[in-house]
Amino acid sequence: MTTTTPRRPPLIEDHAYLSNQHSGALVTREGDVTWLCLPRFDAPSVFTSLLGEPEHGQWSLRIADGEVVERAYLPGTLVLRTRWRGPEGEAEVLEFMPLTSHRGSGVAVDDDGGALASTGEGEQARADLVRLVRCTAGRVSVEQRLHVRLDYGEVTPWVSRQTDPAGESFLAVVAGGDALAVHGPDLSPDGLSHRGSTPLEEGGSAAWTLAWYPSWFMAPAAPNAERALEATVAGWVEWLGELEATGPRADRVARSLLVLKGLTHRDTGGIVAAPTASLPEDIGGVRNWDYRYVWLRDTALTLEALMAHNHTEDAKAWRDWLLRAIAGDPQDVQIMYTLSGGRRMPERDLEHLPGYEGSRPVHVGNGAADQWQADVIGTVMLALGKLRDAGVGEDPWSWTLQKRLVERLLAHRDTKEHGLWEMRGEPAFFTHGRVMMWAALDQALHAARDHGLPARDDELEAWERAREELREEILTEGVDEDGAFRQTYGSTETDASLLQIPHTGFVPHDDPHMLATVARVEEDLVTQTGLVMRYRATGMDGLPGEEAPFIMCAFWLVEQYARSGRVEDAERLMARLDDCANDLLLMAEEYDDELDRMAGNFPQAFSHLGLIRAVDALEDARGAAEA
Repeated sequence: MTTTTPRRPPLIEDHAYLSNQHSGALVTREGDVTWLCLPRFDAPSVFTSLLGEPEHGQWSLRIADGEVVERAYLPGTLVLRTRWRGPEGEAEVLEFMPLTSHRGSGVAVDDDGGALASTGEGEQARADLVRLVRCTAGRVSVEQRLHVRLDYGEVTPWVSRQTDPAGESFLAVVAGGDALAVHGPDLSPDGLSHRGSTPLEEGGSAAWTLAWYPSWFMAPAAPNAERALEATVAGWVEWLGELEATGPRADRVARSLLVLKGLTHRDTGGIVAAPTASLPEDIGGVRNWDYRYVWLRDTALTLEALMAHNHTEDAKAWRDWLLRAIAGDPQDVQIMYTLSGGRRMPERDLEHLPGYEGSRPVHVGNGAADQWQADVIGTVMLALGKLRDAGVGEDPWSWTLQKRLVERLLAHRDTKEHGLWEMRGEPAFFTHGRVMMWAALDQALHAARDHGLPARDDELEAWERAREELREEILTEGVDEDGAFRQTYGSTETDASLLQIPHTGFVPHDDPHMLATVARVEEDLVTQTGLVMRYRATGMDGLPGEEAPFIMCAFWLVEQYARSGRVEDAERLMARLDDCANDLLLMAEEYDDELDRMAGNFPQAFSHLGLIRAVDALEDARGAAEA
C-alpha cells in the first residue's frame, strides 16, 4: 500500500500582499498566488489553496529550474518585485493589482461581493491581478500552472478560449454570475487546470493578467501592463507622500501605512481587519475567524494611526461610511459591518476545505457581529474626536450620529458584554469596556464644551453625571487588591486590553494603577521570549485550546513603557517585535514564539497600527530625552 505525505502549505510569513484597494492577493516567495477574493475583499475566493490544496485554486508562476535571489516591494508601493536566477539567465517578476479604473457599465455589488445589476454608465473599478516578467540576462523559461476554482474552491467553472473586444484571445472562466478573463501567452488545458511554458531572452518580457467581470457582460480587454505598472507605482507613492516619521524604524512605519491603505476599500471607505479568513490563531485548532469585514473598533484605531501621519482624507471617508452604515435607530448599532455597510455576515463552515494545516472548521462570515461590546462606541468617539481636533469640521449629520451613539451607550450601561476580544463565553463587565464607555462620555462633553457643538443642558448634565459615576465604579470594581486594573469585575485575571486605558485619558501612563497593571501583565501574560498574550485562556472565552501571543498587545506594552519612562525596556521589546515581521515587513495577527512562526489572519491591521503607535511613542520619548 502506497502512502503519500500531505502537502505542507507555505508558512503565513512566506507571503507578500498585493492590493488595489478593492481586494487583496497573497503570493508566496516561490510565485504561488494562494488567496484572492474578487471583486472585493469579502467576496468568495477564486484562489483558496491557502486553506486547502492547489486544486482549490492557485496560480503558480516561476522561472524553470530557477531560484529566488531577492524579493522586495518597489519603494513606497505594494508592487512586488521578485528576482530569479535560472540555469541560463535571470529575470524579474513584477506583481501588482493596478490602481486604475475604466469607462464602462457600472455594476452594483451585493454583500457577498457578487454582481447584482448594471448601475448605468460610469467609472467601474477593475479587479485585475498583473504578473509581468522581464528577462534581464541570458534566457529563461517562464513556467505556469493555473487552477481556478470559484466560490472558495468548491465550484469548478466552465473554461473556454474566447476573443475580447480588442481582438485578443483569452481564457474565459465562468460560473454563475462571476467570470474571469485570463490574458497572456502559452496557457493550454491540462486536465482541470492550465499550464504554460514561455521562453524569454534578454530584454524580452511577457505579461499575464486576470480580471473579474460579471458573467453577462463582455469581458474587459487586458490592461497594458507597463502603463498599469507606472500608474500604480505613482498612485501608491503619491498617497504615501513625504513621510514625517524619523528614526531607525521609519521604513517600518511607511510599510505599515501602506498596508493600512491597502486594507481600505477605495469606493466605500470601509477598512477590513485583514484580507483573509480562517488562518488559525492556534495552528491545528478551532480558533479560525473571518476578518474580511469592517470592525468599528479596528477601523477607528486605524484612522488614529493614519491621522497621526497626515492622512485625514481617509478618516473623512470612513466617517461618511460610518454615517451610512449605522443610519437609523441607534439601538441597532453593530460592532462590525460589511464593506458596503451591510449588517448580515452569517457565520458558516466550509466543510469541503481541510483548513490551514488541518485547522478546522474553516469559517466564513462572523457570528460576533451580534455581540454587545462596550468598548466600541468609546473607540469610535475617540477617533472622531481626533478628527475634530485636527481641524476637520462636523458635517450636518456627524454630530447627531455621535449623540445617538452616546444614547446607545447609556441604554446599555448595565448590560454585560463580550469584551474587546469577542469572547464566546458568558458575558461580564470588562474593565476595559467600562473605561471606554467613560471615554465616550468624556469625548461628548469635550465636543460640546470645547468645540461648541449643540447639546441641551439636561444632556450635558446626564453625560457628566454618568461619566463621574462610571469613574467611581471603575476605580472601585475594576481594581484588584494590589491596585492593578483587572479583566472583569469580580475576577483576579489581567488582560492586555488594560494597557489601552491611558490612551483614553482616564489615567496617565505613570499612574500607580497602570504601573501595578503592567506588573501583572508582565507576570501573567508576557512569554519567555517577551511577547504578550491577550489574556490567560482559562475557558472564559468559551473555546478549547490556546492561542499564540497577540502582536498588537506587545506593541501596546512598548507604548506603555515608552510613555512611562521605561525607554530601555521599550527598545528591548521593540527589537523583539522586529523579528516578528517577515522580510517584507508584513505582520500577521499573532506570533507563535514556541513554533517561531506567524499565526492568525494576515496582514493584520491591528498589528500594523500598533507598530505605528509604538514607534511614535518611542520617538516622542527620545525627543523628550534629548530636549
